[in-house]
Amino acid sequence: MPASERAVEMALAAAQAAADKKAENIVILDVADQLVITDAFVLASAPNERQVTAIVDAIEFALLQLPEKAKPIRREGERAGRWVLLDFNDIVVHVQHNDEREFYALDRLWKDCPRIEFVDQALIS
Repeated sequence: MPASERAVEMALAAAQAAADKKAENIVILDVADQLVITDAFVLASAPNERQVTAIVDAIEFALLQLPEKAKPIRREGERAGRWVLLDFNDIVVHVQHNDEREFYALDRLWKDCPRIEFVDQALIS
């Protein structure tokens, strides 16, 4: 069973918020068939810790603006700012420093999962 509509809506809002803060290499993976604990992963990266933190803050703010407000049930890695994980239950957001993104390669680890298409709205305008 693919990711729920709510999960897709949340993932796209998180991805757009990340893009608005100049996140790099944004990917949304539908992990619903592989995991029972969440429907989608949002992966994004940034070149420095300060930008990782700004992206995380923007994602949290954006998901609070949805009609069905979403707050993370868990936030990890904030102190170091190298890899922050936001667990919203329906989706899990990973914002990583570029070095961590390359080293841990979550994209390759979950390569068998389908991608949910994301197009940065700023590129359309």
